[in-house]
Amino acid sequence: MAFDDFINQFWPSTVDGLALGAIYALVALGYTMVYGVLRLINFAHADIFMVGTFAALWTVQTLGVNSAGGLGLIGLAVLMSVVAGLVSGGGAMLLEVLAYRPLRKKGASRLAALISAIGASILIQQLFGTVIIRWVFGTSKEGGKLPLNEHFVDRSTVIDLGPIEVSNDKLIVFVGAVLMMVALDQFVNRTKLGRGIRSTAQDPETAVLMGVNIDRVVSVTFLVGGVMAGVAAALYFLRFEQAWYLTGFLLGIKAFTAAVLGGIGNLRGALVGGFSLGLFEMYGASLFGSQWRDVVAFSVLILVLMFRPTGILGESLQRARA
Repeated sequence: MAFDDFINQFWPSTVDGLALGAIYALVALGYTMVYGVLRLINFAHADIFMVGTFAALWTVQTLGVNSAGGLGLIGLAVLMSVVAGLVSGGGAMLLEVLAYRPLRKKGASRLAALISAIGASILIQQLFGTVIIRWVFGTSKEGGKLPLNEHFVDRSTVIDLGPIEVSNDKLIVFVGAVLMMVALDQFVNRTKLGRGIRSTAQDPETAVLMGVNIDRVVSVTFLVGGVMAGVAAALYFLRFEQAWYLTGFLLGIKAFTAAVLGGIGNLRGALVGGFSLGLFEMYGASLFGSQWRDVVAFSVLILVLMFRPTGILGESLQRARA
């Protein structure tokens, strides 16, 4: 019976898995960029994503959007992505300046930076859960969960190939994520700042001797990672239409899982890991039930780490050239 459900739901699960995996991949890019440059797991990155979801919510509420479809939905998605990207990117840069740069200047251990990341994560969560939601939105529902009263996305099927049906919101999520990934790939490989990021990831001491401004490179790395998280947050909000101050907790863990799954420190590995994790989750849900989604996702991670600890691609940022 379970296998029959899996066969019947294979194509819908594939479409849902790719849309969800695209969001995981965008968030995972932030984790893997910071790790590639600083060898730091930025656990507060998940909360930068959460901030982006509220920026997207603020955009929709400010515009007074009640229903959007067709070209209007595309325009709204672009606007939400710009606002959320700017807010999350700025938040990520501020996080680096306040939480990580002072420790780096003093030559603190990586453990100290990790503890700072955890503390910053909790601070941002509680700040939004207890202050920002009431101050900006004037309300707090379900412990800080703010769903829209009415769905603002006018969903319609834009691709219908028999068993494969793709709605407009899922297509926008997938295409938007792919465009951002291509833009990041070109930025890292073809720009001066991108070369600085790769050289710092490879050998920071030599990069300094060659005239690379490490502080600038680190700031740009956090900015780019934050922008990716913000765009992911806008696409997440477009898909699920809700914001919650704990949104980043589980999704952040899964995005980190995607980064490790693909090969932490490898940008293309983050993409592979994100899409793979999304597909594994949805296939697992159709096979075992939706309550097993998280179990399947983390079981896959454990199996990959047991047999290939470096991840699927397993190359560092500088060697992968992406």
